[in-house]
Amino acid sequence: MRAVLQRVRSASVTVNGDRISAIGRGLLILLGVTGDDDAKTAARLAEKTAALRIFEDQAGKMNLSVRDVAGEALVVSQFTLYADCNKGRRPSFMNAASPDEARELYERFCELLSGLGVPTRRGQFGAKMIVSLENDGPVTIVLDTLLL
Repeated sequence: MRAVLQRVRSASVTVNGDRISAIGRGLLILLGVTGDDDAKTAARLAEKTAALRIFEDQAGKMNLSVRDVAGEALVVSQFTLYADCNKGRRPSFMNAASPDEARELYERFCELLSGLGVPTRRGQFGAKMIVSLENDGPVTIVLDTLLL
């Protein structure tokens, strides 16, 4: 799995003109799933995400997790994180999981993150979404379970 975590003041998802999800302070998480991922992978990534200290303490140091600041998460499925652009001009998405596999692990990741004490909102899997955010910092972290 691959996740792009953006520390935000707020974020929201709109589908077909309707705002379907929104958070205040927390993390906007773009989540990609590959065919090699499983429930253990989702658990590892959820634990790392919940505990990652990327919020500032009173001294201005990144010392606090999303849980420590009572933040929220907005998780958006993002198969394009597994784009292969090595050949030609059109990306290949052969490394991304099938929609059924990806949906299952996306849902599992969201459930796990919520179970770890992070209130979790979701985008709409497979939909064309407009994602809005107010990036805080900006702080953007890429987590790849191959490297965890």
